[in-house]
Amino acid sequence: MNSYSIRWLAGAALLLDVGAAASAQQTIPSTAFQAPLPSASAVNAFYGRWSTPMWFRGSMPNAAVPQLVNILKRAPFDGLATGPQLAAQVEAVAAQAQSGNATDIASAERVLSTAWVEYALAVKRPTTGMIYAYDVLKPRGGRADQILLTAAAAPSLTQYITSVANVNPIYAQLRDTAWAQAQASGNLTPDPRLLANLDRVRSLPASGRFLLVDAGSSMLTLYQNGQPIDSMKVITGTNELPTPLIASVMYYITYNPYWHAPDHLVRKTIAPNAVHLGQSYLKSHGYEVIDEWSENSKVIDPATVDWKGAAAGTVHLRVRQRPGPLNSMGILKFPFPNPQDIYLHDTPDHAKFALANRNLSNGCVRVEDAKRLGRWLLGSEPTWPGKEAETRVQLAQGTQVYLTYITAQVKDGKLAYRPDIYGWDRAAPQFASN
Repeated sequence: MNSYSIRWLAGAALLLDVGAAASAQQTIPSTAFQAPLPSASAVNAFYGRWSTPMWFRGSMPNAAVPQLVNILKRAPFDGLATGPQLAAQVEAVAAQAQSGNATDIASAERVLSTAWVEYALAVKRPTTGMIYAYDVLKPRGGRADQILLTAAAAPSLTQYITSVANVNPIYAQLRDTAWAQAQASGNLTPDPRLLANLDRVRSLPASGRFLLVDAGSSMLTLYQNGQPIDSMKVITGTNELPTPLIASVMYYITYNPYWHAPDHLVRKTIAPNAVHLGQSYLKSHGYEVIDEWSENSKVIDPATVDWKGAAAGTVHLRVRQRPGPLNSMGILKFPFPNPQDIYLHDTPDHAKFALANRNLSNGCVRVEDAKRLGRWLLGSEPTWPGKEAETRVQLAQGTQVYLTYITAQVKDGKLAYRPDIYGWDRAAPQFASN
């Protein structure tokens, strides 16, 4: 059992006091909130079982109380529009609880816990539209009792709620910069573009080792212990074929990969050239037709293929390109589980990395330095195992991979926005309340 589990169990044991709970059964007064909150009944149920105060010691508020007030005042910038109203209610009940009256203290406990649950649920909301290859990669903390048990078991409540509110370094920098500018200007309404960006970076880890692809800047960044240690240019999807939002785990890399041509390129480029130039075109480019997309696929004689039908779109072919100097995958492929078959890969065409706008792919991600990326993933220099196609080499440990789209950035201490190539800022989710 790890140290976190021990602290959690110890905190839960301190909270358990069934006899006191039975004698001090309190509920949140109906007037405590301007409108019923979804978490209020769950918080009341929690305090029906657990009685040790979290926010108060006697009539004295924990140092986390004013901290919670400030967090709630800023909460519209986290997507919780009702934050300032919750902050006012927390201040009112906290002041009333200092009278020392047991009923006032018990009610204040529940009001503060309900406000905290509402906030925690907002910042732990999964990213809209993100594909999570594994549920464990989703932001955790969707139940009121779990949120409160974890908070109560924390060695320092102030440090804990700060860590939850900061989400991760990228999120905190964008949100805090925007909040500081809003306070300076007096305009406390968050820009919808900011909320869209915060929603997209919400799912990134706060620490650990992971790989981040940002289609907004067409950059790849490597993180170790939560800190960026290296970056390189990438080529990401066009606005017609955008690189999707994905959270996954990479377990192996592939040497000498095949390139599987998408149907629209077979129709627009490969099939017409095969019609006009014949099989010599297919041979010189390393193209072959296969019967199925699988590791056991069989090659079909190209002379038996209806290339005119493929060019017209009436026949759909499975075409792959053998490894070689013209292969669109280059020398290395970096796959990870996801339903859209998106992956990272090398490329024989490095000229495009010099372009300012690198949203040029069909959705997959071309990397500037495949060997350098392979070195970081493997922990050693990539060594080619031979010429055999599609040779997989297992990584020593699975590496989390995040594909996102960040158009907000901090420059010279100010918030600025990149061009919204995908138009996803305009379609930002609206979080009126949790």
